Amino acid sequence: MLKKAEYKAGLKVCLPLAFAFALFAFQQVKKTTVYLIGDSTMADKEVKAYPETGWGMPFHYFFDSSVVVDNLAKNGRSTRTFIEEGRWKPVVENLNEGDYVLIQFGHNDEVLTKKSYTTPEEFTANLVKFVTESRSKKAIPVLITPVARRKFDSSGKIEETHPIYTQLVKDVASKYKVPLIDLDAKSQELLEQFGPESSKYLYNYLSRGENPHYPEGRKDDTHFSELGARKMAEIVLHEIKNLNLELANHIRVVHEKEKK
Repeated sequence: MLKKAEYKAGLKVCLPLAFAFALFAFQQVKKTTVYLIGDSTMADKEVKAYPETGWGMPFHYFFDSSVVVDNLAKNGRSTRTFIEEGRWKPVVENLNEGDYVLIQFGHNDEVLTKKSYTTPEEFTANLVKFVTESRSKKAIPVLITPVARRKFDSSGKIEETHPIYTQLVKDVASKYKVPLIDLDAKSQELLEQFGPESSKYLYNYLSRGENPHYPEGRKDDTHFSELGARKMAEIVLHEIKNLNLELANHIRVVHEKEKK
């Protein structure tokens, strides 16, 4: 049998090791969740919609294993319908301290002829709701202006398609001191770089018979191709770095060896 002195000495060695192991295990399990809430330009897509791609689909591939991206964006939703359908409630209920909520609406809020139409006053109030309720759980909201539609004028210059609702997002971000990603402006810059013709590759443009999901072809200036979705996701990631959010520390760096 172990003597009392030997037993105590063993405890002195084992207990710190056990504590260190438990702490390491806890740190390994603890993850940050990034919730994406928004419309079809961000949403995951059904197989039948391929190659239409929301920018939230490639987004999660850019983070290390400590980050979980939960894309809850949904086609056709405005801030109002997202709340009315009960899609926001489970986000709040599951938020933990240090989680992120990336909020991008506007496409369906702003169209008067859509059932999802939300007045500017309602839109503002809904954004404030997302922000304040996220903060009540010590989570970090990030506001994102609605991504640009592909629309060029006769001279080949990109046109603004969200002037009112983009400004409303900016106003809420300014008043409530919320990190802001101006995806509207940044995506317009990208479209200008590609130009009127090449920018079609960023969107769901298909010729007749090119894809079995769209046998008659497709000319869609709102929803992205796989390339376009990745480019928009990269803009968001770049802006997360520019904002110096802690989340930026978990963006994966691809080394040259991994590329080969």
